Amino acid sequence: MTVPVLPRLRARTLETPPQPDLFDLIPSDVDPRSVLSWVREGSGLVGWGRAASSAQAGTSTAGPDRFALAAQWWRDVVAGAEIEDELNLPGTGLVAFGSFAFAPESPDGGGLVVPRVVAGQHDGRAWVTSIEAIEDESVPSAPQATQAPEHSAGPTPGLTLRDGAVPAREWPSVIATAIERIEAGEVDKVVLARDVLAVSDRPIDTVTLLRRLAQRYAATWTFAVDGLVGATPEMLVRLQHGRVRSRVLAGTVRRDQSPAPSVTEPHPELEEPHTSDPRLHLVSSAKDLEEHAFAVRSVAEALTPHCASLDVPEEPFVLELPDVYHLATDLSGEAGDDATSLDLAAALHPSAAVCGTPSEVAARLISELERMDRGRYAGPVGWMGASGDGDWGIALRCGQLTAQSHAMRLFAGGGIVAASDPQAELAETEVKLAAMRHALGLGS
Repeated sequence: MTVPVLPRLRARTLETPPQPDLFDLIPSDVDPRSVLSWVREGSGLVGWGRAASSAQAGTSTAGPDRFALAAQWWRDVVAGAEIEDELNLPGTGLVAFGSFAFAPESPDGGGLVVPRVVAGQHDGRAWVTSIEAIEDESVPSAPQATQAPEHSAGPTPGLTLRDGAVPAREWPSVIATAIERIEAGEVDKVVLARDVLAVSDRPIDTVTLLRRLAQRYAATWTFAVDGLVGATPEMLVRLQHGRVRSRVLAGTVRRDQSPAPSVTEPHPELEEPHTSDPRLHLVSSAKDLEEHAFAVRSVAEALTPHCASLDVPEEPFVLELPDVYHLATDLSGEAGDDATSLDLAAALHPSAAVCGTPSEVAARLISELERMDRGRYAGPVGWMGASGDGDWGIALRCGQLTAQSHAMRLFAGGGIVAASDPQAELAETEVKLAAMRHALGLGS
């Protein structure tokens, strides 16, 4: 058994002037896979470099205990760290970004990454944090936020799209098989995904992808961790000052206007309850409502043991994105134990929104029918601070860079129930792939 190596870290946070665009701070010469992001509507965190990671420390990144091992590694790192934080806001001080594989057996297990530099802003305040290993007693220099050179704004040069594990023409037959298994009583719902491979003549620029996603999909959380890049509309769990929140999405319909708008309506960031939405009829088919109910119930059942109270709205609202409408429900409650945000994310994963019901049976069906390793697609992705508070989304609308950054696997899926239509499910994956196609400069 490998004993994890625990780094001793020093983090220093200083307040800085707010930035028009956090992505402008990321140097152009950093490794694309080292770029880190968690940004929504101009607020959030970006980072680069690597001060430490749970994988490098020898902590297992695969298996059913991957979340618990990473969480314990973080507790131990925090216990030995020196933290100087003059702001004491969510995202200041010592911070780790993380992403985890959907399946415990995946070799791409993921883990936690501590960057060397973190820049953040929220509610008109901005900061920069430097993080380094404690090797001597010298005082670290103050972190500086410097303007980076421009990243490429044009299409990714020499880019081509290729079939993934299951070609698009074969996807309806995969869905038909899943429906047969549902009708046979094997499973109530299963979420199936397919991949597409984007190949480029040169390294794909992570910052360019992030900027495009953030500009077009402002209502989502634009993320990057270890080469996993995307814009997720689904907040798996937020823990902040004892308050627990989760946004559940399930049930999707394509927008009927063309071209789609470049911006979306503002959405409360899980802070305010949503009123009844007259557009519910757009996505209120029996199939959508059934799929959504499964997802909400699975999240509520997972959060209840960790909450002193939990509010589950009776009716969903409509989340508007440039390409689609989603049925959405925001759950909120008061924390009832000492679970960290990562502990809560582990308890929630996999929800019915990305796996199915019952989850164990659905996971086996996913492994059989998808014919691929999802890697960290549909797994938890986000960040956490020294207190254990943080945000964890579900890695959706995303792509995974290869080791040399010349190719990226793009993913999209949908929930399958007895009322699903195979051709409509293929169309839904095409719509969901539009986000990463746009990010790569291929339009919608």
